[in-house]
Amino acid sequence: MFFLAQRPLLIVANKTATLVCNYTYNGTGKEFRASLHKGTDSAVEVCFISWNMTKISSNSNKEFNCQGIHDKDKVIFNLWNMNANQTDIYFCKIEAMYPPPYVYNEKSNGTVIHVKETPIQTQEPQSAIPLWIMVAVTGVLAFYSMLITAVFINYWQKSKKSMYHQSDYMNMTPRHPPYQKNKGYPSYAPTRDYTAYRSWQP
Repeated sequence: MFFLAQRPLLIVANKTATLVCNYTYNGTGKEFRASLHKGTDSAVEVCFISWNMTKISSNSNKEFNCQGIHDKDKVIFNLWNMNANQTDIYFCKIEAMYPPPYVYNEKSNGTVIHVKETPIQTQEPQSAIPLWIMVAVTGVLAFYSMLITAVFINYWQKSKKSMYHQSDYMNMTPRHPPYQKNKGYPSYAPTRDYTAYRSWQP
């Protein structure tokens, strides 16, 4: 006959659970089977392990990631990648398969496995360029901008002074109008009217 003990509550925060089923057996069986069941009516067999004096075999429900391990007077069920929908009560069952008589443990109080929902952490996209490089490039660009501005202002001031010097030495000599270029007197001499002299007779 089997006597079975389970812990009442198991909190799962990292999607991994280890459920230990401790038992005592005082029969003459040589081939055994231990299984883990989900739900108050134990309707879903999560996984099982069977062993005898020479070999051990195990299997898991396709909806679970489960593996059973037999260790002396206990069976360990390891579950991983669990989700919140798998929160439920789980029962261990141990059977003596051979030789007869077939016996199994009375239903225990079970273990409530509470799977916490893992919060989704959103990380801000990190810049591929380190911050110190961006600061250095910004500083260099700012320095060159100030340098170019200073050179431009200096050049503009020199150009302005050069224009002032050129205006001080401009040639102030009056130029001949286009219609007086072929005349033999200066452009500033008054033109005499010789017609008055021709009309006068003694």
